[in-house]
Amino acid sequence: MTVTPADIDVRRITDEELPLWIRTARTGFLRPPTVTDADLAARRTAHIGSRTYGAFDAGSCVATFRSFAQELTAVGGAPIPADAISNVAVLPTHRRRGILTRLMNEDLTAAKERGDVVATLIAAEYRIYGRYGFGPATSAAEWTIDVPRAGLDPHWPGPEDGGRIDFVSLEEVRKTGPELHERVRRAQPGAVSRTDVWWEQDTGTLRVYGEWTEAFYAAYRSADGEVQGLVSYKVDDHWGDAKQPLNTATVEWLIATTPAAERALWRFLCSIDWVVRIKSGARSPDDLLPGFLPDPRAASITTQADWLWVRILDVAAALEARTYGGSGALVLEVTDRAGFTGGRFLLEAGPDGASCTPTGRGADLTLDVAALASLWLGDESAPRLAALGRLGEERAGAALEADALLRTPRRPWCPDMF
Repeated sequence: MTVTPADIDVRRITDEELPLWIRTARTGFLRPPTVTDADLAARRTAHIGSRTYGAFDAGSCVATFRSFAQELTAVGGAPIPADAISNVAVLPTHRRRGILTRLMNEDLTAAKERGDVVATLIAAEYRIYGRYGFGPATSAAEWTIDVPRAGLDPHWPGPEDGGRIDFVSLEEVRKTGPELHERVRRAQPGAVSRTDVWWEQDTGTLRVYGEWTEAFYAAYRSADGEVQGLVSYKVDDHWGDAKQPLNTATVEWLIATTPAAERALWRFLCSIDWVVRIKSGARSPDDLLPGFLPDPRAASITTQADWLWVRILDVAAALEARTYGGSGALVLEVTDRAGFTGGRFLLEAGPDGASCTPTGRGADLTLDVAALASLWLGDESAPRLAALGRLGEERAGAALEADALLRTPRRPWCPDMF
């Protein structure tokens, strides 16, 4: 019998359905589908406050979807309420039946009613989410550092600025990490909030995704004792045939409030005996890292791709929340096929703030919400989108004016996967 979309029940799951939901999510992500009591207990804790949806066919869970409350940092530092989307999976037996569309509409409708300004996600596949109004808003790059080639002094004694680097315990990470991260993310457009559950998962208190291995954690303290940076990393165990250590250190995450702290932590990683390669983890595409090395070519980009995707749910609120690089006015015609937002808006921006109001004036630029999302955090170029056919320039020169207002000196970056 052919199953039609009307036969599929899309709704929030009950607690009793959580084992089915976990099994389906793992199957969708090609992970072993076994569900243990420990998995259930961890998921129940991790999902507190989440909106956990499932799609059911004759009692079987065939798709999963979860969202939770998040704050996204806009250009200028304002925290924006966001609907963070994760755990999206549709079983291969039930693809192409509109199930994800129904799940997405259910969640975004609720987010709009709550007053969330945007929705966010990390896209595993590029071609899925544009049709729901999401646009790539930040990118990420990963470097691999050839340590011997970097040209660093192998006898480095530590930071030259009076600071120091120490290994820290899991307890200290849980104590100092959240406050440090808050300082970092408030200054970084594109960064998102980390919940208590995030820190519990990272430090092993809560184990949602199976086996957990403790990382090495090191902190940079300034000369006055303030923690200004933290790094989490792991190291493999690889030796060459001539009894030569050829280990790779993989950075799980590295955050710092100052360039000095950031430089000291990278320098520390490059000074670890037996480590000949460092994988940086996902960093901003204009990260300072290569420039910290005497030979920047020792850091080669091994991955560069889109990272955080944004779906604007309230055009006026999103554009009024951020700051701008100058003064100017633009009329934007924004289309949204799903009907959550859109219309014709007059954006007037200056050093004292911005207003974005409906207008009847002729449009300077026409674009959809996905293209606006790519511009909103300052990473994308309006003339580039025009050249790609994703933006219409209705008044000559308007795309360049948009760039002067919207682009940022440093690229936005989201340090987190969720």
